[in-house]
Amino acid sequence: MPARHDLTTDPGLQEQLLQARRGTAFFARKLNELTDTELDGGSLLPGWTRRHVVAHVGYNARAIARLVEWAGTGVETPMYPSTEVRDHEINFGATLSPIALRNLFDHSAVHLSAEWRDLPGRDWANEVKTIQGRTVPATETVWMRTREVWTHAVDLDNGATFADIPEPVLERLLRDITGAWQARGTDAGLVIRVVGTNMEFGDKGGRDPVTVSGPLAGVAAWAAGRTAAAGGSGVTASRGTEVLSRVPAAPKWI
Repeated sequence: MPARHDLTTDPGLQEQLLQARRGTAFFARKLNELTDTELDGGSLLPGWTRRHVVAHVGYNARAIARLVEWAGTGVETPMYPSTEVRDHEINFGATLSPIALRNLFDHSAVHLSAEWRDLPGRDWANEVKTIQGRTVPATETVWMRTREVWTHAVDLDNGATFADIPEPVLERLLRDITGAWQARGTDAGLVIRVVGTNMEFGDKGGRDPVTVSGPLAGVAAWAAGRTAAAGGSGVTASRGTEVLSRVPAAPKWI
């Protein structure tokens, strides 16, 4: 039987799908390096074990697949009935046996990839709604998943750092985070600068702001609240000509 390919012929979207699938493969590799016993260990997310991270990523694939189905059929199928249901699902998933937890990740990832593959090009512009209530085109589901798998692969606390994440993903992630801060007004008095680039975000017109700067991976890790996963970040903070003794905590992202 010949291999089946994505129905979309949009080269930009095809590249985004490749990045999402590479992130899924990276998460799978970091997960497979863990023994069943190590799944009980802590993650980089406060209050979550590695089991919670795996359950979340698995159920997230199912939730995003529902949005892709919505785009293809026109029948509204929300990601989750509510955030409470989502949280309960994650906590339940964390109690699964190791083999069931691993199967949840594997099977849900394959299902989502197939839903993307079989979505006709004309349906990618159809709008769906995220758990946060945002109305977005189906193309956004690819970025939603890309962000999850790459970031949570690091959260498994199994040696991966933000330096392992491709630069295009880091750039978009940083733009997403700083955009959320700006929308909420939580970036007041704060400028974020990526050294060696023209990327600069935050309260650039503010008076005497604190400037956080460093390489892309380090700044993105800091912005995402994962300084411990920055991989020798090189992130510094300054106010005017004064170098501060510590880098302030980033504003809340999500």
